[in-house]
Amino acid sequence: MPNTVAWILLSIAGLLEVGWSIGLKYTEGFTKLNASIFTLVALAGSMFLLARAATVLPIGTAYGVWVGIGALGAAILGIILFKEAATPARLFFLGLLLVSIIGLKVTSGSH
Repeated sequence: MPNTVAWILLSIAGLLEVGWSIGLKYTEGFTKLNASIFTLVALAGSMFLLARAATVLPIGTAYGVWVGIGALGAAILGIILFKEAATPARLFFLGLLLVSIIGLKVTSGSH
């Protein structure tokens, strides 16, 4: 698989991680069927795509980017959907997380 395809799969895996992490809130402890099914499918898809991307990309980079996308996306959606705090300090550190994700991509080279 080409490096570009691995990065695309990893990006989709990260977005699916955002989906399942936000979905956890809607499952209400896995008592809501539709939300639970969505969450489990997104989780499985995210893990599958991460595993595929990791066949090409270094695991430290792939996992770091995957977690970073998931954490950043979940935090942003938490602010938007659940009215979680959006303090200047929190936004600053979310910005640092974004810079870290980009930095891992830029410095990953072509394995």
